[in-house]
Amino acid sequence: MRAFRQRSEKVPMAELRAVLEGLGHGDVQTYLQSGNAVFSSTRTDPAALARELEAAVEAHFGFRVACLVVDGAYLRAVAEACPFPAAELEGKQLHATFFSEQPGPERFAALDAAAFLPEEYRLGDRVLYLYAPHGLGRSKLAEALAKPAVAKGIDATTRNWNTVAKLVELTGP
Repeated sequence: MRAFRQRSEKVPMAELRAVLEGLGHGDVQTYLQSGNAVFSSTRTDPAALARELEAAVEAHFGFRVACLVVDGAYLRAVAEACPFPAAELEGKQLHATFFSEQPGPERFAALDAAAFLPEEYRLGDRVLYLYAPHGLGRSKLAEALAKPAVAKGIDATTRNWNTVAKLVELTGP
C-alpha cells in the first residue's frame, strides 16, 4: 500500500513510520521528507486505510491532513499508462496528481489547454499527468488546474515523476 500526505506542516518521517507501525502495518518505509510512505497491510480498503491514517496523524501530530492510499499495482498502472515520454524527460518536467476520486471532464471544460502550450495535461484513472517543461514552480497550467473550479471537493496530491518512479520501485512487483 502507499500513502500520500498533503499539507505543509512538518511530519518527521521516522515518526510517520512509527505511527504506521503502531497501526499494525508492516514493511514500513518512507521516501525522503515527502510524506510518502510504503507499507504492507492485511486491510485492503484504501479509503478506510486513509481515514485511519488521517485520524492517527491528527492524534499524533496535532493537525489533520488529507491522506490518499493506493496500492502498488495502481502505481505501476499509472506509470505504465503515462501518455508522455517519461524516459525522455527530466523528473521535474513530468508530474502526476493523484485524486481521491475520478474528476469528471466537466471540471476541465472551461480550461483552454491550448493557451498553456507547451505545457500539457492528460487525465487517467484518478490521476492527472502534467507535462511542465520549465518545472512545476513556473507552471501556469498547474496554477489553473489547482483553482477551485477544477479541484474543489476532491483530495489531490502531486508528485514529480522521479518520486512516482521511486514509489513504483519501493512497492515492488
